Amino acid sequence: MRFDLTDLKLFIHIAESGSITAGAQLAHLALPSASARVRGMEDALNVPLLQRGRRGAEPTEAGRTLLQHARTILRQVDDMQADLAQFATGLKGQVRLLCNTSAMTEFLPDALAAFLMAHPQLSINLEERLSREIVQAVADGAADIGIISDAVDRAALQSFPFRDDPLVLVMARSHPLAHALGHKRRMAFADALEHDFIGLAGDSALQQHAAEQAARLGRRLHCKIRLRSFEAVCRMAASGAGLAILPEAAARRNPDDLRIVKLSDDWADRKLLICVRDAAALPAYARALVAALRRD
Repeated sequence: MRFDLTDLKLFIHIAESGSITAGAQLAHLALPSASARVRGMEDALNVPLLQRGRRGAEPTEAGRTLLQHARTILRQVDDMQADLAQFATGLKGQVRLLCNTSAMTEFLPDALAAFLMAHPQLSINLEERLSREIVQAVADGAADIGIISDAVDRAALQSFPFRDDPLVLVMARSHPLAHALGHKRRMAFADALEHDFIGLAGDSALQQHAAEQAARLGRRLHCKIRLRSFEAVCRMAASGAGLAILPEAAARRNPDDLRIVKLSDDWADRKLLICVRDAAALPAYARALVAALRRD
């Protein structure tokens, strides 16, 4: 077998994107070159590594084994670079960090800015995902560090405290539900589902989480409109256009005419955790990031 690091990186990109075309783009290779590399790996092993179909490509059983080893090899290369960084100039490390919506918008910008100022030789690949997807990615070695809600099963990972992050219901003080609540400061999510909601746009992890909680109650979260920021959601909610589920920290930074109500549901009283597969096995720069983010 004459696989090189480019082959292994390409295969990881294909497996994670589900497409040879997308994998080639992520690996900065022309599609014919990427296809030839995959065929070369399959010929060398004399076994198919990808199951190709109309919906893209996914690893075969042999491909999943290769994927696991490829991630291990590339992680070891990163470790080697980190260990040698003190002897070289211009050598950089990269951490892949996955997080949920709240961590992405409320807590990480300041924390990561301070860390990057102190470690200018490093770069961070930051991506928003659902907590359960983050757990799987970290367990598979597809990400170095994750920040997740404490509601998900993380038994296979090591976890450390990050921030408290309760979710609240927000609405205009003039909204009919606000009048119905009177002086109450807490309510059940189910009691709000008859009203229209304002949601977050795109594949927001928080929006998907709220929709899943509604589905568990046998209900549907009806979003009249989706916006791209917590600030925009708060402004529209304050105008009376609908209700919204937001992190309390984000809600309290916004208009005074916004009514904030705590949710009595267990899933809303959440904490954010840092999760890793094995802290001791992380490259030194990734361990430094975990240490900088932890709040014990």
